[in-house]
Amino acid sequence: METTASSKGIYMAYLDTATGKVSEPKLVAEAVSPSFLALNPNHRFLYSVNEIDHLPGTKFGGVSAFSIDSATGALKLVNQQPSGGRGPTHIWIDKDGKNVFVANYASGAVAELPVNADGSLAEVSSLDQHSGKGSDPDRQEGPHAHSVYVDPDNKFLLSCDLGLDKVFVYKLDPQHNRFVPAETAFATTADKSGPRHLAFDPAGKHVYVVDEMACTVTAFLYNSANGALSEVQTISTLPDDYKGNKSTAEIRMHPSGKFLYNSNRGDANSITVYKVDPDSGKLTVVDRTSTQGRTPRGFNIDPTGNWVIAGNQDTNNISIYRIDTDTGKLQATGQVITTPTPVDVLFVGK
Repeated sequence: METTASSKGIYMAYLDTATGKVSEPKLVAEAVSPSFLALNPNHRFLYSVNEIDHLPGTKFGGVSAFSIDSATGALKLVNQQPSGGRGPTHIWIDKDGKNVFVANYASGAVAELPVNADGSLAEVSSLDQHSGKGSDPDRQEGPHAHSVYVDPDNKFLLSCDLGLDKVFVYKLDPQHNRFVPAETAFATTADKSGPRHLAFDPAGKHVYVVDEMACTVTAFLYNSANGALSEVQTISTLPDDYKGNKSTAEIRMHPSGKFLYNSNRGDANSITVYKVDPDSGKLTVVDRTSTQGRTPRGFNIDPTGNWVIAGNQDTNNISIYRIDTDTGKLQATGQVITTPTPVDVLFVGK
């Protein structure tokens, strides 16, 4: 969630995976702009960014650790650390639950924070400050690290930088809680494309980057041995004749690997559905579905692969969809639930 006059922090709702019914969200932790979340693999701790420029007493944004009450889902703050940069906007945790990674959008820095045995966060142990600028003087006046992801083998860290039209690749050094540039240190996307978020296919063969400014998805072949990315396709998220204001946000892969989804903001306010070619990794547009609200900044697919929960940031609501597992298309269930400024959707389980 994003903290506003109506939002106080992190909210929780229950999903009935048999029916798709979602309960009314309730506040489980007060927090300052906890826009993106990461779950420890042990399901005992939750981590969030605090998407601000200056945590009190520091010159950086924040990262918070919470313990999870397994009976009620309530969160309790464990500790908070500076994020190593300004405006942290995305967070990820490695498969071992030992290190948290943060993308600081405003300052363009990527940081690593070790996780202590009690679930708390240690200080930043590794940092890379991106440098340079892109071609758009308004949006790309400097680096803007927008997201961070650990690859399926837990060997490399990938970071999309909207300001530089690059996807950075780092090799992880878990023994020393640090990361270093990979042999091929980055891949480029098209000029003024603005890479934002990405998704791996379940096999780890392909990476899909959603480009916020160009409203495209760039598909890459992924070399899991060295982290190198090779472009195979760029496809528009919107119809060729689309004329309205446009911007993309989230991208998610279906657990089966057969379908890919991204959200479109601006006037579109929709989710685009793609069929994935299992051999080439190329995409074909299957459908586009309204999110029944404005500015779908975040959405997610539940672990069963049957349901999509989409958050509409500017209309304070979430909408629920059933996935047709044969076609990938989304079918609105009719549920549209009020919740303040939803940004990220994360499934925690019990």
